[in-house]
This record gives sequence, structure tokens and C-alpha cells, in this order.
Amino acid sequence: MIKKNNLIFYFPIVLIIVLILSSCAAKINIVDKPISFSQDREELTKLYINDRYGSQAEHIQIIPKIIVLHWTAIDDFDSCFNTFNRERLEQTRPDLSGAGELNVSIHFLVDRDGTVYRLMPETMMARHCIGLNYNSIGVENVGGENNIDNLTDEQIEANIKLVKYLAEKYPAIEYLIGHHEYREFEGHPLWLETDNSYRTEKFDPGERFMSVVRNKVAGYKLKGVEEIRLEKGIE
Repeated sequence: MIKKNNLIFYFPIVLIIVLILSSCAAKINIVDKPISFSQDREELTKLYINDRYGSQAEHIQIIPKIIVLHWTAIDDFDSCFNTFNRERLEQTRPDLSGAGELNVSIHFLVDRDGTVYRLMPETMMARHCIGLNYNSIGVENVGGENNIDNLTDEQIEANIKLVKYLAEKYPAIEYLIGHHEYREFEGHPLWLETDNSYRTEKFDPGERFMSVVRNKVAGYKLKGVEEIRLEKGIE
């Protein structure tokens, strides 16, 4: 039995703890703007998993362990959204079409002003990064046309908040990489691509962007290139 005076004593302590925890939690405004994801796209995703990873997929749910940051190489939001909204490649990406008709997709799209849009559920597989789709959440930033780093301060700040939000929401997330670093995972247990000839060269989102984001989320101890190399036994 708890006495009334004990309740009076403990209540302020509990309130303080709740306030501290709520103040530490990442605060971010996310706008849901779903891309088309019909049964056909889901079946194409399963086929991609079967063909690329040698696994018979019964579903397309993932347990995210990696966050991959990108730029779209297109400077207009609507054009970016329309690109991801298509369910099939439709000969728009000859560099990718040999690996299946499933169109590219992404979990989050960050506009030039820093507005964060969620395009699909975070625990469904998106086609955004060779070898790592089944383990990762992808974040695209509108910009980088002609491989020029023109990403904005607002986008950097939004990515910092989003990485914190995801790291807190999904305890299994251990890694944070830029798309240009994806090949560091080759030979790692999380790398699933079975075709050694299927690779693309990437420059996004660049060292400037990644260094700032990494510095601001350092408290989350997310692993990067150095840790990945150590895990593969490369000094």
C-alpha cells in the first residue's frame, strides 16, 4: 500500500523524468505524401529480392539497420516525386533496367526548403541502393543536378533531425552512410547483391553534407566507413 504523502513526493520526480525524456526525443515534422505502391509494385519488389539477393521473398517488410542519404540529381521537387511515383522503370534508367523492371523508390524525400516528405512506409523495402535495399531506409534530397553539390542548409538540418528520429524509432539501426559510400559494404554480412558486375558510380550526397550530418548526430554512435572496414577486417 502506498501512502498519500509518498505519492506527493514521487509525482514531481516522475514528471521531471518524463519532461527530460520528451525534451531529448527528436522532434520533426513529416508530411505523408505516398507514392503509388500497388500489388504489382509489391510483386515486382519480391521478384527483385528473389533475383538480386537469391532469397524467396514472402513479403517486402524489412528491419532497417542502415540509413542511406542521397541527392536526387534533379533540382525540382515535382519532377523527383513523379520519378518515384512510377511503379516500373519504363526504360528511364538503362543503367538499372538489367536488374529488373521495379522502379526506384525512396522512403523520404527532402525538399529544398527542408520539408520532409514520407513517400512510403519505413519498414517496406525501397529500391534505392544496390546491395543494401533489404536492410536500409533511404533519404533523398532534392538537388545535386549535374553532380553539383547544391544541397541547402535547410536540407542539412532536416536530415540531422530525420536521422535522429529514425535512430530513436528503430533500435536496430547501426549505420549511417552516404550513397557514394555504399560499396564499402561489399564483403560485409549486410551486403546482399549477388551479381558482381552490377554496380553504379555515385557521388551523392558528398563529403560536405555527410561530415556535417555525422558531426551533429555523433551522440547516436552510428557506424560509418571506418567501422564498416574494421568489421570486414580491413585496417
